[in-house]
Amino acid sequence: LRDRHPSRVGVFFGFDETRAHLAEAGADLFLMPSLFEPCGLNQMYSLRYGTVPVVHGVGGLDDTIRGYRPNARHANGFKFFDGSAATLVTAMRQALRLYHNPPQWARLMAEGMSADHSWDQAAREYVKVYKRARRDARDR
Repeated sequence: LRDRHPSRVGVFFGFDETRAHLAEAGADLFLMPSLFEPCGLNQMYSLRYGTVPVVHGVGGLDDTIRGYRPNARHANGFKFFDGSAATLVTAMRQALRLYHNPPQWARLMAEGMSADHSWDQAAREYVKVYKRARRDARDR
C-alpha cells in the first residue's frame, strides 16, 4: 500500500514515543482489543487527545472507558466484552455509525477530553478506599 499510495500511506518500523503520540492524537478512533490489560495508558492518551477509544472491556480498559449507548450520560468510548472478532466488529460499526453524527461524536470526544486521570484524582480515590476499609474494619 505504501508503494502504491505514498502520499496517503506511511510505514514506520520501530518505536518513537513522539511519533506514537502524534499518530494517536491525529486519529479519530483508537482500537485496543487487549485480551487483558492491568492498567493501560493508551486509552487515557486517546481520551485526552479527543481520539475515541474502542476497547475490550477488561482491566484498566473497563475501568476507564464508559461505553456508548444511545442516551448514555458520560460515555467516552466503545466497549466489547467477549473478545471475539464478531463483537469487535460490532463495536467498530457502532463507532463508525456515531462518527457520521458530528454533534454526538463531538460530545463523546469532549467527554473523554474532560476526564481527570491525574495522580491527584487517583490519590483521592485511594483515600476513599482506605477510609472505607478502615471504617469497615472498625465496624467488625
